[in-house]
Amino acid sequence: MSSTADVEPGVENAGIIPVYNPSTEQRIGEVADSDQQAVDAAVARARETFESGVWRKLPAAHRADVLFRAAEIIKARTDELAELEAQDNGMNATAARHIIKVSQEMLVYYAGWVGKIHGESANLVSDGLLGTFENYHTFTQLEPVGVVGLIIPWNGPFFIAMLKVAPALAAGCSAVLKPAEETPLSALKLEEIFRAAGLPDGVLTVITGYGETTGAALTAHPDVDKIAFTGSTEVGKLIVKAAAGNLKRLTLELGGKSPLIMFDDADLSRAIMGAGMGLLAGSGQNCSCTSRMYVQRGIYEQVVEGLAGFARMLPMGGSEDPNSVLGPLISQKQRERVDGIVREGVSKGAEIITGGKPLDRPGYFYEATIVTGTTPDMRLIREEIFGPVGSVIPFDDEDEVIAAANDTHYGLAGSIWTENLGRAHRVLNELRAGQVWVNSALASDPSMPICGHKQSGWGGERGKKGLESYFNTKSVYIGH
Repeated sequence: MSSTADVEPGVENAGIIPVYNPSTEQRIGEVADSDQQAVDAAVARARETFESGVWRKLPAAHRADVLFRAAEIIKARTDELAELEAQDNGMNATAARHIIKVSQEMLVYYAGWVGKIHGESANLVSDGLLGTFENYHTFTQLEPVGVVGLIIPWNGPFFIAMLKVAPALAAGCSAVLKPAEETPLSALKLEEIFRAAGLPDGVLTVITGYGETTGAALTAHPDVDKIAFTGSTEVGKLIVKAAAGNLKRLTLELGGKSPLIMFDDADLSRAIMGAGMGLLAGSGQNCSCTSRMYVQRGIYEQVVEGLAGFARMLPMGGSEDPNSVLGPLISQKQRERVDGIVREGVSKGAEIITGGKPLDRPGYFYEATIVTGTTPDMRLIREEIFGPVGSVIPFDDEDEVIAAANDTHYGLAGSIWTENLGRAHRVLNELRAGQVWVNSALASDPSMPICGHKQSGWGGERGKKGLESYFNTKSVYIGH
């Protein structure tokens, strides 16, 4: 999800975007607001490196070595990168170090793929045009798609950048990376890190700017062959339209309104905590967060009470607070949006069990919020909130809850809590979502793809599927 950076009146300079720490509201830097000319130059640079083959034509072992070296540099600079990520995003130091760690692991995973990318071959016999049999040796080969534009959001920016940069480079593409205008600082380090690891100049270029200008220029650019985007469904639809000019390949990881289903046989000591973390990780600024929590009626009151207690228990603080768990939202604009959705729900009959208001302190903090009494038409249930707000809804039977869980135009993720293995399989088979957790919350691994269903995206990222999206396939017939 993306939003416009907050800029204090009187401090803007033309062509400059100020960067703020969301946990303190202090200005911590500034970056260029790149115009069309800057985008053209970055794309031309990428095109030159791709056509020359300075990267894609290197032996696979050489390219893998560069990626492995970059991973080692990231590991050695974990403290520096984590501090920058924490200040840029507002997250605490523990969360930031985790972001850097899993980013490094993602890069190692894709570096290991570089020498294992092969097509398929077969000897075929088919009917010829003159009624004779024709013999062919056939094979497919995978070829890098070309120049790719990578556009990332502000939640976990270093990791989501790596989620795109690593497979793009492993495939042999040349890339232009545009971070969110709110959180550009850690992404800017990537160009420096890969250059130090031996990546030829111009194969990866980081360009900063606003989504509606710089991002739009990159998306519509006629010399970009593919766009990989993570963000809101609304912006994803705009990218689909912009890509029509040259029919760009697209990978879109978009919004979610993920359901959690808790049955009355769940281990509540684990399920309540799992549901709480599935909702509140990253202060709810995660497109896979399970913010619609369906709880079987027999345990409903107990679970509501437990979730409220869990939400109240988590300490809140920002990048400067080592003991915090919940950080700020990314901007004042985002906090106002979250608060507006909650207040609108209350005006229509929803009840706040805990939380429900901004904190009176510096930073864009909003209380962890548990809501009941919602109806299916409320924005609390229909829209991706991207904040620490979850609704708890009672249900009676499987068919009822499956219908309710699937009653959304999103299909990113879902979670099921039950000790009945047969029930778990029945329900997960019916959920229209790209990834499902059973008795767990927000589990992930570099080898496991994430593929949004419905309006949660096109294509997939992570795993082999994420790598394949950066290739074109060529089929070859050799007659003999």
